[in-house]
Amino acid sequence: METNSKHEHILTNKPLTAEEQAKLSPLDVLNILKEGNREFVEDNLTIRNNTQRVRNSAMGQYPKAVVLSCLDSRVPVEDVFHRGIGDIFVARVAGNVINEDILGSLEYACKVSGSKLIVVLGHEHCGAIKSAIDNVELGNITSLLKKIHPAVEEARKSFKGEQNTSNLDFIEEVCHKNIELSVKEIREKSVILKEMEEQKQIMIVGAVYDMDTGKVDFFE
Repeated sequence: METNSKHEHILTNKPLTAEEQAKLSPLDVLNILKEGNREFVEDNLTIRNNTQRVRNSAMGQYPKAVVLSCLDSRVPVEDVFHRGIGDIFVARVAGNVINEDILGSLEYACKVSGSKLIVVLGHEHCGAIKSAIDNVELGNITSLLKKIHPAVEEARKSFKGEQNTSNLDFIEEVCHKNIELSVKEIREKSVILKEMEEQKQIMIVGAVYDMDTGKVDFFE
């Protein structure tokens, strides 16, 4: 990475090769994402040589990590971690919930394509979380929100204070519980990923994105 000024970073590194990906440990990748997020928070401008990166990655990809993010347009995952084309897989679904297709995508990213880290990334002020708390029912949204209801119920067990969407602290508590339960579901429902984690081939972590600061706090 080249730096032209205090607030400008030009992302000129080429996408990883298979050999370079293999040399990274899960902890290496976690630290890379943490550093990238620090740069994002400090408002360093990301300038990407997209045309060249597209060409460099056209015949293959070896991303470092896979991020399961919410659908929310205010969470630009690649920018949040200061990454470019070919750096990370991103799976998106409202409420960053787990289903069969998401699990298959995570398995593909890690077992087939060699990613070393899974990040379940939730965020503040999540509309899906609020809708689950309010028990919204609308078309296929209803079945999606049911996947968040266990987090709502878990939060209600210990949270002190108003347990509704007028209380931002309760929304945040449900958000955290939902991330934790998604991480737990990955381990419980994917034998492949559970074994890879046990063999230290990958790490599975949760994280939450702060809408006000851009900072990602990892659950470790």
